[in-house]
Amino acid sequence: MLTFTLDDAKILRVNMSYSSSRFAPYSIALLACLIAAGCSALATNNGFFGKTDPPRGNVLRYITGDEPESLDPHKSTGQPETRVFLALYEGLVEYDPKTMDPIPALAERWDENNDSSEFVFHLRKNARWSNSDPINANDVVYSFRRALSPDTRARGAGLGYYIKYAQSYNSGDVFVLDPQNNTFLLEKDFSPAGGPQPPLSERSVGADGEYTPTEQENKPDRDTSFHQLMHSPARLTLPGDEKARNKVLAKDGKLAAAAAGKQFVKVRAEDIGVEAVDDYTIRISLSQSAPYFKGLLANPLFRLVPKKVLEQYGERWTDVDHIVSCGPFKLQSWKPYDVLKVVRDPMYWDAANVHLDEIDFYPTADLPTEVNLYRVGQVDALGNHAVLNAWVETVRVMKDYMDAPEASSIYININTTKAPMNDLRVRKAFDLAIDKDTWVKWRKITKPLPAITPSGIFHDYQLPAAAKFDPEQARQLLADAGYPVTKNSDGSYRCAKFPVDQVEYVYPSATPNKIMAEFMQAQWKQNLGIVVPLRSMEFKTFLEVRASLDYKGFAFGAFSADYIDPFTFLSIFYTPTGDNGTGWWDQKYVDLLNEGNRTPDRLKRFDILSRAESYMLAAQPIIPIETGAVNWLKKPYVKGLFPNAGSVHAWKYVYIERDPAKWDYGVPDMK
Repeated sequence: MLTFTLDDAKILRVNMSYSSSRFAPYSIALLACLIAAGCSALATNNGFFGKTDPPRGNVLRYITGDEPESLDPHKSTGQPETRVFLALYEGLVEYDPKTMDPIPALAERWDENNDSSEFVFHLRKNARWSNSDPINANDVVYSFRRALSPDTRARGAGLGYYIKYAQSYNSGDVFVLDPQNNTFLLEKDFSPAGGPQPPLSERSVGADGEYTPTEQENKPDRDTSFHQLMHSPARLTLPGDEKARNKVLAKDGKLAAAAAGKQFVKVRAEDIGVEAVDDYTIRISLSQSAPYFKGLLANPLFRLVPKKVLEQYGERWTDVDHIVSCGPFKLQSWKPYDVLKVVRDPMYWDAANVHLDEIDFYPTADLPTEVNLYRVGQVDALGNHAVLNAWVETVRVMKDYMDAPEASSIYININTTKAPMNDLRVRKAFDLAIDKDTWVKWRKITKPLPAITPSGIFHDYQLPAAAKFDPEQARQLLADAGYPVTKNSDGSYRCAKFPVDQVEYVYPSATPNKIMAEFMQAQWKQNLGIVVPLRSMEFKTFLEVRASLDYKGFAFGAFSADYIDPFTFLSIFYTPTGDNGTGWWDQKYVDLLNEGNRTPDRLKRFDILSRAESYMLAAQPIIPIETGAVNWLKKPYVKGLFPNAGSVHAWKYVYIERDPAKWDYGVPDMK
């Protein structure tokens, strides 16, 4: 039986400002049922949560979360968008539906050199766009260049920085050209002596048996002049902005002397290490060893977009009347804040093995609405984190509840560029003032988050020690920073000198985010005597506000793995922009990450990455809160939809099973 307190009822209150009339009746009905009849609202059917009648058509009805920010896979990084992107677009590889390992997609196979610093992908010859145009290697080159272009402003561009010169191109950097002999300054001539050996991708072509022959590829692919250029020593790059460049030169006399009288040549799209060897072969040269790189290529940033359509329609290319895609489904209609419908694309190279005829993506962040729609059989599956904490104990015993480890982290971003949060002591005080153990116990399904890398996912990786709840030390740190905390006669605290008008906590307006914001606000009030104002906003607005540091104090943070390796989390702070959202960046941190990724021994690499994570945590650009857990529902007749660690789904494998003998009676087999 479900029981709840008055506090739980407050938590479950419905956000009646939600604009879609489609869902409002279900929100009202759900709250009425809870108040009037308690557990009767959670009536089950043979151990399932609600109705189990399959839809009449071959259609999946899915709640994806907030309204999508965009249908451009290079611009958005949110999970609601990613779920749609995986239906509409495809890249060289796709996520395995169970393990998230890379599996063939537009590339039918690939080769990897012996230190994972260069990859060659062989494309399918039957791949087509949804308008029937063939897909070839030039489409891949165009898509990668566009994703990394500074004009695109892709928040996830940092994922591509392993590609040679990609970071320099995205950052607007310049090469340094000596016009007298037409040569460029080289990075190695200004690096410390005794540094690491360059990767195989920067040594002479064919050196040291770069590629191991295979049955399908007994010799390396065709050499080209561009490939020779990629294998030459890396060129030195400097900031394109003159003021920033002069600061760099002022710190290095040798470099300043070498750059004097030279020409600064902007790094172009054509310079990055992505090459069409022929119409169906793509070679990607990296600036470092990155064994996880092929898994990273399933991320939406690396999914293909149609050059001809973008050039014709510009920013309007994703409109329903214009969009051309390359995934298993194509866009049929999109009614914002109502429903986005995709249908099977007959032009897709593997259309015969796409099981669904249609997916209807419903946007809502109101969890009571989601769960009630599911219970009454209006939708077939929910996005992750759909079950409210107050219901977890009751719902988790149901056969259609998905419960599994999750490669995700929940944390609080701190804008380190603005006072008073630019003071490390203040940042640490706000961290130590949160009783995270109490929060996690109340949440029931999550674990404490030590730093940024989630626990329980990466075996043999040593997580940093988590900060322990210490409100007394937190108050002392504030006093040391000039904000003394005094105790009132009733036992409460006040911090009169703290500039409350200079801080806020911003968050996207989904129910769990609001609950978390209110908990943090209460903790800081109780332990520091500071009431931090809360500000909620639409998800797509929030993403831009956080990325541009257009907030004061604190912002909700959440990150799910792009690939199964600790670096996917550590790379958040590899660059000062994109998903960083804190303004904190440190070259020493970057150097440690680079050192780790150049280390072939797995355990030694993990040790170096762990040191980098500890270094970042000591600077406190974030407040770690919790390691996530898979927490959603799907009807037993929905097959091929698995609770993988990243909560990303390759929709082509999902189908509706009408034979109850073949339904899932529990979490499906993940082996």
